[in-house]
Amino acid sequence: MSRLPACTPKDVIRVLERAGFLLDHATGSHHFYRHPDHPERGLITVAFHRKDLKRTTLHSIVKQAGLTRDEFLKLLYRHDHDQPHPAQA
Repeated sequence: MSRLPACTPKDVIRVLERAGFLLDHATGSHHFYRHPDHPERGLITVAFHRKDLKRTTLHSIVKQAGLTRDEFLKLLYRHDHDQPHPAQA
């Protein structure tokens, strides 16, 4: 199994939003996300800085989100223009 790629907080937030997570609130440089259909997952904290997240931090976020490595990568590399518009679905 290969490692997770280096990701910026912006990349991770994009993946969480594609997975259905919504911004609950932000305090300073930390953004807190919650999934409306899975409250048992609690809040997922993403430190919003310019640098890439450490791999251990990224792994922890993926685990807290309930995503597998493959699901995370699929959401990370998905192109939004490949998806049908919600009005067309």
